[in-house]
This record gives sequence, C-alpha cells and structure tokens, in this order.
Amino acid sequence: MLTRKQLELLDFIRVRMDLDGVPPSFDEMKEALDLRSKSGIHRLITALEERGFIRRLAHRARAIEIVKLPEAMERPGFTPRLVETPPAPPPQPRTALPVTAVHALELPVMGRIAAGVPIEAISEVSHHIAVPGSMLSTHAQHYALEVRGDSMIEAGINDGDIVVIREQTTAENGDIVVALVEDSEATLKRFRRKGNLIALEAANPAYETRLLPDSMVKVQGRLVGLIRSY
Repeated sequence: MLTRKQLELLDFIRVRMDLDGVPPSFDEMKEALDLRSKSGIHRLITALEERGFIRRLAHRARAIEIVKLPEAMERPGFTPRLVETPPAPPPQPRTALPVTAVHALELPVMGRIAAGVPIEAISEVSHHIAVPGSMLSTHAQHYALEVRGDSMIEAGINDGDIVVIREQTTAENGDIVVALVEDSEATLKRFRRKGNLIALEAANPAYETRLLPDSMVKVQGRLVGLIRSY
C-alpha cells in the first residue's frame, strides 16, 4: 500500500517517461509534488524502490526504471485510492496520567431506596450495573440501589443516584446504612446508637431524625460507593 505522495511521484515518473522517454529530474519531481527540498524526493524514491515499484540503475544520471505499477493504475477507468499517512498523535500534557484499564463487576440493582420517607422493603432485582472493583471489598457481598428523595443531599447523595451497598448486619456510629424498619420499610440514613434506641439521621434539615427501639431496626448494609449519571 502506497502513501499519497509515493503514489503521486510514481504516477508523475510514469507520465514523464511515456512522454519523453526519460524520467524527470529531482528538481522537476520536487516542483511537481510541491516539496520544499530534494531530501523528501530521496525518501520517496527509496520507499518506492524498497517496495519493488522502481529500480535505480547505477552509474547513470536520472536512471530510474519502473518495474511495476499498482494494479489500480494499470486498469483503465479506475482511480487509485490514495492512502494518507496518519497524523502523529498530539503530545500529551506533561501532567497527564497514563490510561489504565479499570476492573469492574456487575451488581444487581435491588430497586429503589428512600432517602426521605421510607418505602417498602427491597426484594427484587430491577437490573444490573457495572461498578468499579475498587469500590468493593474482596470477601463481601454487594448490591446497588437507586436513590429516591433528597434527605441525604448534604451527604452528597442526590435523587436518582445509584448507591453501592456492602451487605452487613452491623454498623458503626456515623455510617450511612440501609435500614429496614419494622420489617416493612427501607430507608437510607446515617446510623447512630443511643442506648437501646437507634437514631436514623437525615442529611437535610428539612427532615427530622427518627428515634426507634433497636428491635425495630435491622441494618441491611453499609454505603461504600456512589454512581451518578449526568
């Protein structure tokens, strides 16, 4: 496969030899191809010779012999396809980081979780989502939930976000958890234990903290990641 300039030069040599019986000079080639120097012609001639299209005869001035032509140039009615040399990629900024592959896993999205007024308990897989492996613990089960409501907005959790949850039944004070209330309502809140009571705190002053007996609250998992689509 020839580049555009190589093909142009080969065609120019062929035409001149058909007309005059001798190949053009390097100056004529340079002008015909609109090159700034003869060194560019030298490179093109060398490339054509290495590919077997021409032969340079030793000890003879302007001695170039065409050995063969691309098939498309030999067949009447066809225009050869010009192959442009692909441009070099732009240099990367000095501060650019290398691009590396990211390991990801498919997690089930178990419906919606209320970041506001609690909704029904989570029970069915609605779809799956790819989650970066760096969010996940090696020896634990995980699932994802779609957030509905704005009670955790000051914790950076917006309506429509996907939260990644690690399955566990315990929590530390300050953890954001999926809490199952009275085996029927699921909600995403910050967990705090106060004696025999569990406080489920919102991250929005418009919502009050719920204080419930610990027997009414079951931790279903802890927030470990968040995915947002724009």
